[in-house]
Amino acid sequence: MFRAAIFSLLFVSSIVSAQLRSDQLTLNCQFVPDIEAGFLRYHVHYSQRDAELEKHVIEQYLKKIDPTKSYLTKTEAEKVRSELKNVFEKTKKKDCAFLTDIQSITLAQAQKRVDFAKKFLGKDYKFDPKTEFSYDPEHREFAKNQDELDEFVKKYIHFQISNYLATDIKIDEAKQKVIKNYERMQKRLGEETQDQLIADYLDTFARSLDPHSSFFSRDVLDDFNINMSLSLEGIGATLSSEVGFTKVEALVPGGAAARDGQLQVQDKIIAVAQGEEKKVDKKAESKEKTDSEKSLAGNEEKGFENVIDMDIKDVVKKIRGTKGTKVRLMVLRGVGDQKHKMTITITRDKVSLEDEAASITYMDKKNSAGKNVKVGLINFPAFYSDSHRGGRSSAADLKKIVKEARKKNVDGLVLDLSTNGGGSLEDAVKVAGLFFKTGNVVKQSSKDNEKSQQILADTDAEVDWAGPMVILTSRISASASEIVSGTLQDYKRALIVGGDHTFGKGSVQTVLPLPGSLGALKVTVGMFFVPGGNSTQHRGVDADVVLPSALSIDDLGEKYLDYSLPPKKIAAFLSPEAYVKEGSSAWKEIQTEWLPVLREKSKQRVSVNGEFKKIEEDLKKSKERGKLIRVAEILKETKEKEKIEKKTKTLRYGSKADKEKEYLKRPEIQEASSVLLDLIQIESDKNLSTKKSAG
Repeated sequence: MFRAAIFSLLFVSSIVSAQLRSDQLTLNCQFVPDIEAGFLRYHVHYSQRDAELEKHVIEQYLKKIDPTKSYLTKTEAEKVRSELKNVFEKTKKKDCAFLTDIQSITLAQAQKRVDFAKKFLGKDYKFDPKTEFSYDPEHREFAKNQDELDEFVKKYIHFQISNYLATDIKIDEAKQKVIKNYERMQKRLGEETQDQLIADYLDTFARSLDPHSSFFSRDVLDDFNINMSLSLEGIGATLSSEVGFTKVEALVPGGAAARDGQLQVQDKIIAVAQGEEKKVDKKAESKEKTDSEKSLAGNEEKGFENVIDMDIKDVVKKIRGTKGTKVRLMVLRGVGDQKHKMTITITRDKVSLEDEAASITYMDKKNSAGKNVKVGLINFPAFYSDSHRGGRSSAADLKKIVKEARKKNVDGLVLDLSTNGGGSLEDAVKVAGLFFKTGNVVKQSSKDNEKSQQILADTDAEVDWAGPMVILTSRISASASEIVSGTLQDYKRALIVGGDHTFGKGSVQTVLPLPGSLGALKVTVGMFFVPGGNSTQHRGVDADVVLPSALSIDDLGEKYLDYSLPPKKIAAFLSPEAYVKEGSSAWKEIQTEWLPVLREKSKQRVSVNGEFKKIEEDLKKSKERGKLIRVAEILKETKEKEKIEKKTKTLRYGSKADKEKEYLKRPEIQEASSVLLDLIQIESDKNLSTKKSAG
């Protein structure tokens, strides 16, 4: 319904109708008023372009162009505000000249930052480890004048230098890297095309409605579809940006690059060409970047395009492609002190992003009575769904995993949603339904709340798992994760363990593709409520057993986001048919009187756990420090950062065995499993008590 409606909305525009003969349209100012109207037509709260929304747009656009408040002074910020005054009158007239005017303002300031950085980091520069400053732009005004801004940037540059020094980079190299960063920013701002500026404006407009509405440009829409389907066609490499180069961070196991064997981790991609070249120089040497850049000119005739200093999203776009086609990469590879340049040809293939797929690990543990207990630990990092026939679904994957767990005779399950930021609403309903018979899961309101409240329910009568169950959550468990955890908590079906509460995202978005490959609107179309009648908006889902978490910080959560929608409550809509009292599918409700016992046992374990103690100490230090950055502390904390980075890389890029080993080391994983053991014991004792009474 939504898609058809938005299509008709745009087709009535004479501008769009006149240009739809082309397969792909170029985003320009003529489309802006229709796209704005599309957002307002479906947004749950806003219906018109009013003064409040204009104020939001102005402030959001300032945040987009200068998020750190290190480029614009108060004077320049006022100039930007002036350009955006009466912005909706301008866009209705299809006049977007204000965007290029603002670009000129920011570009001029970016040049000043480059010049200042070069001067400040000259031969007389002395690094000051005693530097302290308040970085958080939310708690700072724009600098009153250029001198005040320069004073702030001096401190910020000391901070940037300290980050490089902390990784054993020498001071001269660190200075050059910082200067290069400012130059790249200035270059990127200058190269932004009109369609990019318009896409940025439309995204600002969307984010001014609420934190989760956004505008997807063509490229962003492609990335969104990839993440939802867990697959793409390309070479199977994880890339990162490093001082102007695109670096290979990891090769996806089983991907085209990993099977081919030529591309290596740490290779720097300096040029890309499409198709196969008959004569390829694979061993030409290059001593340094400047030489490699010079050599690229001679390779233009072979179809290579220089990607040094190119935005990584544009490099990725050039490397991706249809299965079976070839891509040539010119790379720099470090061998000792030398750098070798070579050309690699790879045939693109289907790449499966398995790291985001649900998986299970089995743990054998002993309970307090010394009895062996088998636990199934399900890592569930995303609610993914591919709408194409035969596509991947998180709910279908989890159903298979639970079936396997039953065959292995596990005594209980931990469903880990602690890193799950959400995804497919349909899959969330199906996932919740795996653990009870049938019944309501979520009620969704819409723009016209009185006329339309849609209930989504599980209709599959099979109880896939009827045994004891713990759900692990954190402050970043959001959206679909909150629907599942909130629903199962309301039905007293599962025990929630983890951070004090989840993120608090209680709104529903839909993605409306635009014709002519212009992109898509992601718009908040409603609020959702779990069966107890609460929206998870702001409040999230409270944990039954709270664990210390590094994520339990004061400003992490929906309620801290710009223009977050207010929470609501409706009447409960629990379904009696969800409960099963007898037979193999019968499951036990979590009893309120069990919670104090479970909390106390967990508290005792946590109090003697070194890793939890460290988390609590770090949280305390963070609160005491506030928003103040101390450069000296950055240098002191280097070793700890390196340890964390090593663990993170292992979790992302290591072998399956290494990933599993690091995953199981997490203190919250171990404690969630221990809480499950306690729950199993309580349920077992309850069973025994019931049987004795019956006898």
